Amino acid sequence: MERKYLCLAHMSGNEQKYVQEAFDTNWVVPLGPNVNAFEKELARFCKSKPNNIDFSNEVYPQSIQAHNDNPDELWNDGYKELENKEVVALCSGTSAIHLALINLGVKAGDEVLCQSFTFCASSHPVMYLGATPVFVDSEADTWNMSPELLERAIKDRIEKTSRKPKAIIVVYLYGMPAKIKEIIEIAERYSIPIVEDAAEGLGSRYNGQVIGTFGEYGVMSFNGNKMITTSGGGALICPNKEVKERIMFFATQAREAFPYYQHEEIGYNYRLSNICAGIGRGQMTVLDEHIAHHKYLANLYKEGFKDVKGITFHNNPNEEYDSNFWLNTITLNKDLKVIGQENAYNEAIAGAVGGAAGVVHSTGKAHTDCEPNTNVEAMRMALDKLGIESRPLWKPMHLQPVYKNSPAYINGISEELFKTGLCLPSGPMISDEDARFIIESIKQSIVE
Repeated sequence: MERKYLCLAHMSGNEQKYVQEAFDTNWVVPLGPNVNAFEKELARFCKSKPNNIDFSNEVYPQSIQAHNDNPDELWNDGYKELENKEVVALCSGTSAIHLALINLGVKAGDEVLCQSFTFCASSHPVMYLGATPVFVDSEADTWNMSPELLERAIKDRIEKTSRKPKAIIVVYLYGMPAKIKEIIEIAERYSIPIVEDAAEGLGSRYNGQVIGTFGEYGVMSFNGNKMITTSGGGALICPNKEVKERIMFFATQAREAFPYYQHEEIGYNYRLSNICAGIGRGQMTVLDEHIAHHKYLANLYKEGFKDVKGITFHNNPNEEYDSNFWLNTITLNKDLKVIGQENAYNEAIAGAVGGAAGVVHSTGKAHTDCEPNTNVEAMRMALDKLGIESRPLWKPMHLQPVYKNSPAYINGISEELFKTGLCLPSGPMISDEDARFIIESIKQSIVE
């Protein structure tokens, strides 16, 4: 039986056409027709209204294929208030956050409010600039930044430093929209710009509007395990064309307009390759289908776990929230007993768990000072033996040793979720049969 991965890339069949065009025309550099077209397609999608396409009667994953091989004919009905939004294609979501912070004027000595419950790429760019991340814990409904704690943090930082934080980085964890309406109200009250880290949330919507379009900037990621991929890449949603051009200036080494190389500001090599953008263009032709499939799997998991005592599926809080369910997640009650629980953490892990980890540092340790509960680790181990990849939820940044000196405003919610949560296979390659096997495997791993 083939291993069931969290989220494998799925090709539409159109990618090679655009990549071949790049080779045929010798556009093999970080600019060109594919980059330009990919940016326009992304912008059109991000400004679009819900299309209400229903793929629920299709058989997954065999029928996930391009229903239209020309992205120019997709998403042409957009919100007027978003018409000025522009997109810059970049080499990663991390670079997008970095450039957004640069253009917001974040410098050494500044503070940036960051969601604690997230992947490290949300906060590392703050450190690149010599600024300090100030971490804000989550609320229980969406698992994202708590508006209540956000305002408390703003007031306290102003009182302690006599300065406002320079920006707010809110994250859409596993695709779930945050309480962005409340967060915007707070941000506007204190005139602090918002950067939306929607790296995991491409296609998620709040009140019908694509996330990443509410704040000053929105961040997208096209890593190999995301909703669509360019092999590696990202993008930044900008408020207008003028800002887009400024971001592009920084992304191409900040060269001034002279017939020779003149540099008056520090720039970066952050643009996306025209070849990788070709992959992205092919992926755009199945973006709606990918989103539909992730949601379809969410319904299978929700139904499969509804009567399982001690397991809770993380779902949309109400109809305002429309998650893409990039990764479907569950939490295990701490009293739930799992087969092999007594052997959890008996051995040090040599490699990384979950995802395309690349090079990792093996510490030789079996424990850290904060780790998932033993029943969660036992469940991960049980699934792994059955060929099912699963992964603990993100370890909050305020609990990471690298950020031990950063201010944090906590309520214990993200720590509790980290200790009890597990990500399940959710990508386009997971079939109905796979989902049933995963659900049944989890049930069979519980001690009655």
